[in-house]
This record gives sequence, C-alpha cells and structure tokens, in this order.
Amino acid sequence: MTTARHIVTLLKSHIAGDRDRFLATAMQLAAHEARQGHGKLAQELKALVDAAKTQEPVMQRMGGPVPLVQPKGELVGLLSARYPDTRLPDMVLPEPIRARLDRVLTEQRQQEQLRTHGLRPRRKLLLIGPPGSGKTTTAAALAGELHLPLMTVVLDGLITKFMGETATKLRVIFDSMQSTRGVYFFDEFDAIGARRGERNDVGEIRRVLNSFLQFLEQDESLGLVVAATNHPELLDRALFRRFDDVIEYTLPDATLIEQLLRVRLDRFDTRGLSWADVAKHAAGLAQAEIVRAADDAAKFTLLRNAKRITSDAVIHALAERRHATLSD
Repeated sequence: MTTARHIVTLLKSHIAGDRDRFLATAMQLAAHEARQGHGKLAQELKALVDAAKTQEPVMQRMGGPVPLVQPKGELVGLLSARYPDTRLPDMVLPEPIRARLDRVLTEQRQQEQLRTHGLRPRRKLLLIGPPGSGKTTTAAALAGELHLPLMTVVLDGLITKFMGETATKLRVIFDSMQSTRGVYFFDEFDAIGARRGERNDVGEIRRVLNSFLQFLEQDESLGLVVAATNHPELLDRALFRRFDDVIEYTLPDATLIEQLLRVRLDRFDTRGLSWADVAKHAAGLAQAEIVRAADDAAKFTLLRNAKRITSDAVIHALAERRHATLSD
C-alpha cells in the first residue's frame, strides 16, 4: 500500500469511527516508512500508535447528536446508545444536588490529574427518588456535559428467565465499559438490585445481584456508571456502599416550582401571571409533570391566538396533569 492509500484509509476509518482499523493502518504506515529507510519517522509513528492503544478514545461531535458509537455483536439488544444535547444548566435542580453533580463533572474532567496522585474520580452514582424528579435527565445531562454517549441498559434484553444468563449479559456490558467510554445508565435499577431473599426465585436473584456487586467493585473503566430507582427501599443494602455517591431527588418545593415554571415559560408573555398562586396548585407534582403542564398551557395560549399566558391557563393545565397522574 502506498502512502497516499494509507492516508485515504486513515481518513475513512476516522470518519467511520473505526479506531482499530485506524491504528492498524497507522502501524502499516510506520512499517512502510521503515522500508523506505525513514527509521526515525517510523519509530515516531509506532510510538504514537502504542501510546494511543493505552488511552481511552476521545469521541468528538460536530453539529447534532450523531451516534458515533453503536452497540455491536453481543451488545445489540443490551444497550441503546445516543448523544444527548441536554446540559446541566438546562435543568432546574436544588442547589445541593447541582453542587454534587458539578463535583462529579469536575472530577471527571480532571481525572488524569487525580489518577496521577493515586486518587480516583467519582464515577459510580446511584440516583434515587420519585418518578419524574429528574433522574433520567441527569444521566443525559452528564453525558452531554462530558460529550460521551449515553449507553442505556435495555432491561428487556438483560433480564431473562434462564439461570445464569442475566449475569453473563451483565459481564458483557461491563466489558463494554472497558473498551468504550460512556455514561452507562441502569434505569429501574431495583429490577437488578432487589434485596436478596425478596422474591421467590431467590437463587437466581442472588446470583445476579452478587455478579453486579462484583463487576461494579472490579470496574476500573473511565466512564460513568449511573443507576436510578424509584424504589430505594427495595435495594439490597450492600449496593449503597459500592457507589461513590447516592443522590436523593425529591418533589420540588414552592421555590423550585416557580423557578421551573419561569424557565419553561420564559419565551412567552407572562406579565400578570401570579407565580405564587400557580406554584401552590403545582404542589405535590413531579418536575416532569410540571414541565408538561407548562407546555400544555403554552400550546393552549398560542393556538387561541391569545397574547399572554394567564394563571388560569397554567392552573387548568396543572389540574389536568394531576388528574392524569392519579389515574395512572
């Protein structure tokens, strides 16, 4: 292969995100230069390839959320990959939670410096709280902030009725963490981490949980492992010790509700809207329901060609969301 063809192959493999082919072609180029008598250049190329093999690939995106990494082989049906556009500033969160997430991001961005001094960055998070409180959005925001793929574990593909198969699939997922840096998201985590002895199929559940505990403790990859559950009371207590941070989400208080509504409706004319009154009618609803109600009020107003979003429109939308929630 000529040097020109090497360059073409390098570009094609880079565009396709085929790291193995890229490095193999670079080694071929080094060998080609050695045969041409360019020993110093060949040695430099080989050293660069050797260094690249020991480092985690950095995936960069241009434009929209183009999935550069997609599950292949055994991972098909176990992981769903996407690149979220969500960022942490897009979320309305209590300050203590925001501070803890900011700390995770800081340690992730500076992990090379931490590891040089024998320290490990926070990278194993357990998010607990009611449905719609922001756990899933947090996983997406962490991936967006770090420009990493969000690798969501597909529970239907992971959990099977066959003895030992679920644990084997868990190993495949944890092996993927070593080769592909990302935010690996285990939603509805109580399906895996339920307390040993809670179900009739005790033996199999114990094997799955023990396998997860072992894999999580041994995992030294560079990405994030994020687990989320609406039912922390179902989790085996041994799990809590394996995570670097356990972050608890709650239903928003009046201050957070008003802030959430203001952010969601900031593009519309809300002059005259009684925020405090609206916030009272939203008490007890999760963040996701409040966001939907705000969107419903905005759509209702726009489609009626009204000039302003009124308190009545938002309160009516909140009442509809509350009724829908109670009906579920």
